[in-house]
Amino acid sequence: MTPDRWRLAGIATAVAALALATLLAVGGSTVGGALRVALVLAIAAVLVVGLRRRARLAAVAGALLGPLVLAIGVGFGPHLFAAPASIRGFGAAGAVAGGFGLVGFGTASATEGMRRRGRIPTWLGMVVLVLLTLAVVGPAVAVVNVPDSTASRTAAEPPLDAEPVSLPTSDGVTLAAWWVPGTNGAAVLVRHGAGSTHEGALAQATVLADHGYGVLLMDARGHGESTGRAMDFGWWGDADIAAGLDHLVARPDVDGDRIGVLGLSMGGEEAIGAATDPRVGAVVAEGATARRAADKDWLSDVHGWRGAVQERIEQLQYGLTDLLTDAPRPTVLRDAVVSSEVPVLLMAAGQVADEGHAAAWIAAGAPERVEVWTVDGAGHTDGLGVAPEEWERRVVGFLDEHL
Repeated sequence: MTPDRWRLAGIATAVAALALATLLAVGGSTVGGALRVALVLAIAAVLVVGLRRRARLAAVAGALLGPLVLAIGVGFGPHLFAAPASIRGFGAAGAVAGGFGLVGFGTASATEGMRRRGRIPTWLGMVVLVLLTLAVVGPAVAVVNVPDSTASRTAAEPPLDAEPVSLPTSDGVTLAAWWVPGTNGAAVLVRHGAGSTHEGALAQATVLADHGYGVLLMDARGHGESTGRAMDFGWWGDADIAAGLDHLVARPDVDGDRIGVLGLSMGGEEAIGAATDPRVGAVVAEGATARRAADKDWLSDVHGWRGAVQERIEQLQYGLTDLLTDAPRPTVLRDAVVSSEVPVLLMAAGQVADEGHAAAWIAAGAPERVEVWTVDGAGHTDGLGVAPEEWERRVVGFLDEHL
C-alpha cells in the first residue's frame, strides 16, 4: 500500500470508529447497544492492526466492515435533515464517509497486486455486499432511530373544535390525543402513518365526525406531541391503541360495544393488529402492507424467484430490527384477522401494486369478514383525495353496518 493510501485508509478507519462511538449514545435495546459496542471495537481493532503494518489483513477486515458502517450511517441519515442539527446527524455523516472510505481503500488495498481477472470479481462482490447490507441494515436502523420531533411540537389549536386529552400507556408513555364528541354513541380511534402526526389523518377524521361519530385522533408515541420513542414499523401500536381504547370505553358518551379503529399506512397495520382486542367492533385500514417479515410471504407467489430473494432479505431485516428495539413483536396481520371475529375493510392504492397484493394476502385468511377496495388511480393513502364520495360512502357505510 502506498504511503498516501495508507494515510487515507487510516483516516477513514478513525472517522468510522469516532462516528460509531458518537452513535453509541443513541438508545434502543440492550442487544442493540452491545452490537454497536462490538462494532466500534472491531473498527478500532482494524486501526490497531493497520498501525502494526499488517496492511493486507487490515485492508480485508476494513473492506468487510465498511458496508456495515455505511449502512448504519444511512440508517441514521434522517437525523442529518432534522431540525435543529444534532450530534446524531454529524455521527451519521461520519459513518457514511468512514464506511465509504473503508469499502474503497480496503478493497483497493486488498486487491493490490491481483491480476485483473481477480480484481473485477472482487469489486463486483463488494458491490453486492454493500447493496445487500444497505437493504438489511439500513431500514432496521432507521425505523428504531427516528429523529426526535420534540423541537417541532407546538401547542396547535385542537382540530375540529376537539378536546385535548392525555392518554397514559401501560409502559409509562403519555400520548397526545384529541377527542371530537359524536352524536350517535359510536366512536372511531384514528391512527396516522409513520413520520406523521394526527394532522395526517385529519381529513379522514373530519368525514367521520360529519356523520356523527365520536373521533379520537392520536399522535403515535415519539410523534407530534406524544412522548416516548418512535418505532416506524408500528410495533408499539398495540400498546398505544390499548391506551386509546381504555379512554373510549371509560367515556360516558361512548357505547363500549360500538368502537372502531381506522388507520393509514403504519396506522392501518396497527389497526389490523387491534382486531384481536375484544373491545374493537370494526377495522378500516388504508395503505397497510407489513410490519413483520411474514406479512410479505406473498412475494414469492407473485414475483417468483425475485420475490423469494426479497422474502429472505425481509426476514433478515425484521430479525435485526427485533434485536435493535425493545418493542414487542406484533401479531402478523393475516393472523390477526384470522384469530378475530372483527369485520375489516382494507383499502389499497391502485397505483401501488404491492398494496393490492398485501390486501389480498390478508383477506384470504378470512374472506367472509374482510372486504378489499382497490382505489383506482390513487397513490399511497390517497383514497379520500382521489375518490372522496366513494371513500365516504364505503367507509361510513361499513362503519354504520358494523357499529
